Amino acid sequence: MRYKEHIVLLLIVGLGIITANFVGFKVAFLESLPGTLILLGIAFIAFILSKLLPFKLPIVAYCSILGLLLACPISPVASYVIEATSKINFTAPLTIVGAFAGISIGSEVKTFAKQGWKMVILGLLVMTGTFVGSAFISQIVLKLTHAI
Repeated sequence: MRYKEHIVLLLIVGLGIITANFVGFKVAFLESLPGTLILLGIAFIAFILSKLLPFKLPIVAYCSILGLLLACPISPVASYVIEATSKINFTAPLTIVGAFAGISIGSEVKTFAKQGWKMVILGLLVMTGTFVGSAFISQIVLKLTHAI
């Protein structure tokens, strides 16, 4: 993928994050904009680093490292980065990621089904197990932190 395509995709994702943040959590557009731009900047720089550096790390690893470096206490921009990104609710970006995952999986359903009924059952069991396991862990954590 070319850099221009990544920029266009990041802009679409950014608009989606801001929209999800507004609709779901009533955070104004201009309030969400700085945090969204920081997150998108981290993602774009991580993409560039994954192409330039000789280490074969996933882009997610570069995103994590950049985010940690920008938000660590010794960073001169840490307070601004933390303040700006704290206005982005964590589930707003996940809405967009879930939509992209659904689109990509939707185009492969026929190929998946051709692998046989056993693979379909296995896939359903894996997805169900992942969901139930995540819900179970979330329930425990939320109860331990007295959020529910």
